[in-house]
Amino acid sequence: MPTRDLILPPRLPRIDLSVVIPVFNEEALLHELHRRLKGALEPLDLRYEVILVNDGSHDGTPALLNALTAAEPAFRAIHFSRNFGHQAAVTAGLDHASGQAVLVMDADLQDPPELVAEMLALWREGWQVVYGVRRKRKESLLKRLAYWGFYRLLRTVTNVEIPLDAGDFALLDQRVVAALRALPERNRFVRGIRSWVGFRQTGLEYERDARYAGDVKYTLAKLVRLALDGLISFSYAPLRVAVYLGLIISVASFLIAVFFLFYKLVVGIDVAGWTSLLITVLFMGGIQLLTLGVIGEYISRIYDEVKQRPVYVVAELANFPSPAALAAHEVVT
Repeated sequence: MPTRDLILPPRLPRIDLSVVIPVFNEEALLHELHRRLKGALEPLDLRYEVILVNDGSHDGTPALLNALTAAEPAFRAIHFSRNFGHQAAVTAGLDHASGQAVLVMDADLQDPPELVAEMLALWREGWQVVYGVRRKRKESLLKRLAYWGFYRLLRTVTNVEIPLDAGDFALLDQRVVAALRALPERNRFVRGIRSWVGFRQTGLEYERDARYAGDVKYTLAKLVRLALDGLISFSYAPLRVAVYLGLIISVASFLIAVFFLFYKLVVGIDVAGWTSLLITVLFMGGIQLLTLGVIGEYISRIYDEVKQRPVYVVAELANFPSPAALAAHEVVT
């Protein structure tokens, strides 16, 4: 009986480093980002891939990304069907990264790609998470104060030790990435869940540069939303504050009522004060609405989790290995 030689599919080369970069309306700096990435990665003598996640950009960014991925074999692009947000873009990049280590950084070049060599050196020493610690920010005083206060408040009220002044800029071991992928939550606060999963973590201080070009994408409203996600995802403190505040007001109201009753019965003079009464009623109403708002924030997140909608929707993948090639690779390995 004639036999047929077994032809195995070619093995895909192992990726040593994946670089994940969320991109939203960044046509003004993509060329400089490409130049600096190449300059930082080429001397390292390793196999790498750069995953650029287009978070629903509506300028020339999608076309530039497609041109870049067509010209550069190591560059890949994920195009979302619409804007899902920075944390969803980071999540998509982690989901599609295949490197032994994964670097997460922003596209605005405030996170210097030249630090990757130092991060890799710490990773090779055995650290599984190497996060960047912002020693100095080149931003407005108000914004610096807001960040400073937020990180310290977050560290005080959460039950997870989240590093101070550390954003999403970090190098992650593939085991950490696998743990992050396994987390099913929809409201993602990546720097928080990165701390929650544990593993060996260390910080690397750096001076955060000013944005290279274009407009700031994290507006005040988005920053407030991110801060709420962090506080509510990793702390019950807002609920406890509402409980304590209600308890304090109840005790104070009881003591005031006892005082006025004593004043009426002993002194025998009616206590005037419609203004104070009105202020008290309005104050109590405000506290009640605030408490309902805090409870509503937690309930809204429960609602999001129950719906089980995906964190993001991919419209197109550019320059990724085909599903058939990936399946063949898995069979061979």
